[in-house]
Amino acid sequence: QVQLMESGGGLVQAGGSLRLSCAASGNTGSIDAMGWYRQYPGGHRELVAQLIGAEEVKYGDFVQGRFTISRDNAKTTVYLQMDRLKPEDTANYLCHATNYYRTGMTYWGKGTLVTVSS
Repeated sequence: QVQLMESGGGLVQAGGSLRLSCAASGNTGSIDAMGWYRQYPGGHRELVAQLIGAEEVKYGDFVQGRFTISRDNAKTTVYLQMDRLKPEDTANYLCHATNYYRTGMTYWGKGTLVTVSS
């Protein structure tokens, strides 16, 4: 089993910055991809950023260079640096981990709320 714990969300003004963290624990050896999705009150969920394997990085189209995903040396913690935030970035940001290449097993954190005010 894998557990994911997010932190770093909060209230920020438009144009500001926020840094999210996600720490994985448990059977982390089964994980080969980690990243972030965001979910809106209506239930829609979309990819924000993802690290796959050792090299591949994927961002949602809306990011437009404003966000950067990174990880620690142990590859069990991922970060999302968000700059130039907009009100439409307001959402619950969910950490995601998966065995991408083999089993497809996925894990989700409970999320950290990001609210961007104008």
